[in-house]
Amino acid sequence: MSVSVLEGMYAAEAEYFATGDFAPLEQFFAPDFVLHQAEGLPFGGVWRGHDGLRRFFAAMSRTWAVFELGEQAFLSTTSPLVVLTNVRARARATGRELEFPILQTITVADGHITEVRPFYWDTAAIAAACSA
Repeated sequence: MSVSVLEGMYAAEAEYFATGDFAPLEQFFAPDFVLHQAEGLPFGGVWRGHDGLRRFFAAMSRTWAVFELGEQAFLSTTSPLVVLTNVRARARATGRELEFPILQTITVADGHITEVRPFYWDTAAIAAACSA
Protein backbone atom coordinates (compact mmCIF):
# COMPACT_ATOMS: atom_id res chain seq x y z
CA MET A 1 0.00 0.00 0.00
CA SER A 2 2.68 2.52 0.97
CA VAL A 3 4.65 1.98 -2.24
CA SER A 4 1.54 2.50 -4.37
CA VAL A 5 0.94 5.84 -2.58
CA LEU A 6 4.48 6.89 -3.53
CA GLU A 7 4.16 5.73 -7.11
CA GLY A 8 0.97 7.80 -7.48
CA MET A 9 2.60 10.79 -5.79
CA TYR A 10 5.67 10.62 -8.05
CA ALA A 11 3.40 10.55 -11.13
CA ALA A 12 1.47 13.57 -9.78
CA GLU A 13 4.78 15.34 -9.07
CA ALA A 14 5.90 14.82 -12.67
CA GLU A 15 2.52 16.19 -13.81
CA TYR A 16 3.00 19.24 -11.58
CA PHE A 17 6.41 20.01 -13.10
CA ALA A 18 4.92 19.62 -16.60
CA THR A 19 1.72 21.63 -16.03
CA GLY A 20 2.02 23.62 -12.78
CA ASP A 21 -1.23 22.05 -11.50
CA PHE A 22 -0.89 21.32 -7.78
CA ALA A 23 -4.33 19.71 -7.26
CA PRO A 24 -3.35 16.13 -8.22
CA LEU A 25 -0.50 16.22 -5.64
CA GLU A 26 -2.53 17.33 -2.62
CA GLN A 27 -4.48 14.07 -2.31
CA PHE A 28 -1.33 12.12 -1.42
CA PHE A 29 -0.36 14.25 1.58
CA ALA A 30 -1.86 14.43 5.07
CA PRO A 31 -3.15 17.89 6.07
CA ASP A 32 -0.45 18.08 8.79
CA PHE A 33 2.32 16.90 6.44
CA VAL A 34 5.93 18.01 7.18
CA LEU A 35 8.81 18.26 4.69
CA HIS A 36 12.35 18.83 5.98
CA GLN A 37 14.69 20.25 3.31
CA ALA A 38 18.39 20.96 3.96
CA GLU A 39 18.90 24.62 4.91
CA GLY A 40 21.74 25.07 2.39
CA LEU A 41 19.42 24.53 -0.58
CA PRO A 42 17.62 27.35 -2.43
CA PHE A 43 14.35 25.73 -1.29
CA GLY A 44 15.62 24.73 2.17
CA GLY A 45 13.63 24.79 5.38
CA VAL A 46 10.70 23.06 6.99
CA TRP A 47 7.48 23.11 4.98
CA ARG A 48 4.22 22.27 6.79
CA GLY A 49 0.75 21.33 5.63
CA HIS A 50 -0.79 21.63 2.20
CA ASP A 51 -0.07 25.37 2.05
CA GLY A 52 3.59 24.74 2.87
CA LEU A 53 3.72 22.04 0.22
CA ARG A 54 2.28 24.44 -2.39
CA ARG A 55 4.89 27.05 -1.44
CA PHE A 56 7.65 24.41 -1.58
CA PHE A 57 6.68 23.30 -5.08
CA ALA A 58 6.50 26.95 -6.18
CA ALA A 59 10.05 27.43 -4.83
CA MET A 60 11.18 24.30 -6.69
CA SER A 61 9.63 25.64 -9.89
CA ARG A 62 11.46 28.95 -9.46
CA THR A 63 14.73 27.03 -8.89
CA TRP A 64 14.57 24.36 -11.59
CA ALA A 65 13.72 24.66 -15.28
CA VAL A 66 13.90 20.85 -15.43
CA PHE A 67 13.61 18.41 -12.52
CA GLU A 68 13.24 14.81 -13.70
CA LEU A 69 13.13 11.75 -11.50
CA GLY A 70 15.04 8.88 -13.03
CA GLU A 71 15.72 5.41 -11.76
CA GLN A 72 14.29 4.73 -8.33
CA ALA A 73 15.02 1.96 -5.85
CA PHE A 74 12.65 1.30 -2.95
CA LEU A 75 15.06 0.22 -0.22
CA SER A 76 12.31 -0.18 2.40
CA THR A 77 8.69 -0.80 1.49
CA THR A 78 7.19 -0.31 4.93
CA SER A 79 6.81 3.03 6.64
CA PRO A 80 9.08 4.82 6.85
CA LEU A 81 9.86 4.01 3.25
CA VAL A 82 13.37 4.62 1.99
CA VAL A 83 13.70 5.60 -1.67
CA LEU A 84 16.87 6.23 -3.65
CA THR A 85 16.16 8.39 -6.69
CA ASN A 86 18.47 9.58 -9.42
CA VAL A 87 17.60 13.12 -10.52
CA ARG A 88 18.44 15.08 -13.63
CA ALA A 89 17.86 18.81 -13.25
CA ARG A 90 18.62 22.13 -14.93
CA ALA A 91 18.84 25.27 -12.82
CA ARG A 92 16.63 28.10 -14.02
CA ALA A 93 19.02 30.90 -12.97
CA THR A 94 22.18 29.51 -14.56
CA GLY A 95 21.13 26.84 -17.05
CA ARG A 96 23.58 24.42 -15.40
CA GLU A 97 22.62 20.77 -15.57
CA LEU A 98 23.18 18.35 -12.74
CA GLU A 99 22.64 14.68 -12.08
CA PHE A 100 22.51 13.64 -8.45
CA PRO A 101 21.01 11.06 -6.10
CA ILE A 102 18.48 11.82 -3.37
CA LEU A 103 17.78 9.37 -0.56
CA GLN A 104 14.42 10.01 1.11
CA THR A 105 12.71 8.65 4.17
CA ILE A 106 8.97 8.90 3.73
CA THR A 107 6.46 8.21 6.48
CA VAL A 108 3.01 7.06 5.41
CA ALA A 109 -0.01 6.70 7.70
CA ASP A 110 -3.60 5.94 6.75
CA GLY A 111 -2.74 6.09 3.05
CA HIS A 112 -1.22 9.60 3.19
CA ILE A 113 2.34 10.86 3.30
CA THR A 114 2.92 12.51 6.67
CA GLU A 115 6.64 13.32 6.58
CA VAL A 116 9.49 13.45 4.07
CA ARG A 117 13.19 13.85 4.83
CA PRO A 118 15.34 14.04 1.68
CA PHE A 119 19.11 13.64 1.88
CA TYR A 120 21.07 15.11 -1.04
CA TRP A 121 24.50 13.86 -2.03
CA ASP A 122 26.04 17.33 -2.37
CA THR A 123 23.93 20.30 -1.25
CA ALA A 124 26.80 22.73 -1.92
CA ALA A 125 27.00 21.68 -5.59
CA ILE A 126 23.23 22.08 -5.96
CA ALA A 127 23.26 25.53 -4.33
CA ALA A 128 26.21 26.62 -6.49
CA ALA A 129 24.52 25.43 -9.70
CA CYS A 130 21.42 27.46 -8.83
CA SER A 131 23.23 30.72 -8.02
CA ALA A 132 23.68 33.22 -10.79
